[in-house]
Amino acid sequence: MGRPELGALVGAAAVFLFFAVVTSTFITAGALGTVLYSASTIGIMAVPVALLMIGGEFDLSAGVLVTTAALASSMVSYQFTAVTWVGVAVSLLVTLGIGLFNGWVLTRTRLPSFIVTLGTFLMLTGANLGVTKLVDGTVATKSIADMQGYRSCAWLFAGSFTVGGLTVRATVWWWLGLVLAASWILLRTRFGNWIFAVGGDADAARAVGVPVGRTRIALYLGVGLCAWILGQHLLFSFDTVQSGEGVGNELIYIVAAVIGGCLITGGYGSAAGSALGAAIFGMTSKGIVYAQWDPDWFKFFLGAMLLLATLLNSWVRRRAERG
Repeated sequence: MGRPELGALVGAAAVFLFFAVVTSTFITAGALGTVLYSASTIGIMAVPVALLMIGGEFDLSAGVLVTTAALASSMVSYQFTAVTWVGVAVSLLVTLGIGLFNGWVLTRTRLPSFIVTLGTFLMLTGANLGVTKLVDGTVATKSIADMQGYRSCAWLFAGSFTVGGLTVRATVWWWLGLVLAASWILLRTRFGNWIFAVGGDADAARAVGVPVGRTRIALYLGVGLCAWILGQHLLFSFDTVQSGEGVGNELIYIVAAVIGGCLITGGYGSAAGSALGAAIFGMTSKGIVYAQWDPDWFKFFLGAMLLLATLLNSWVRRRAERG
């Protein structure tokens, strides 16, 4: 009863049962595949964002960083080589570099992560649009579908397989792998203890020898890694990228983590909870469509879930502390 993901588990079950009753289409294999895909595209980024929030920090640049990863991969492949794997590798270095920059500035200046990553968000938003226009002459990249390595990259980052009518996209297995890895790190490693300690009280953690700065930098590197994965999926799903995408998605990742049990104040949460939060998003966004409701209500639901989840998470934590 004291687990952080308790509220998200109850909420996910309630949302699933609700839409299963409202519309029979929701429980078909095709619809469940669509829901899983929608949840996974949020869940891939919700995992590192959850770890970052457990460590007491935020990253407002996470949404546009995904687009940066896709743009870097596409433009490097198109402009400098004819091999997509080269662009993929350079894109990884770019996203890890941005994550390192966020973590380094945060530790060196002691500025709030809200300010640091807001600045990065604005810089990336402008750079995505400006560099794309400068290099390609438009707001979108050129197609790379005919380049060497495209098929293997597309299989890895945007492939799919079908079992009994249920189509499972590549993002689903990336998502599940990240959730398992993050859960193991949090619950079975010394670094996981450091994350909780830094989020609970950074000064106390530093006093007992926890490398607070390195822990924060590693968490931002994790955000960069996952942004690279999702960015490659974005690119190899459509073979071109719009430079203005991703703005606003960072709030969705944060809300998914909060619904999953993470506290805004840090020191509490789980990777499994972030997965449940993403699943609630996926079920709701697609369930509204299958029920043929006005999709504008999705934002209303988002705000209501955020408030309810925050209240429930605080209650669960207080109960766990008393126990």
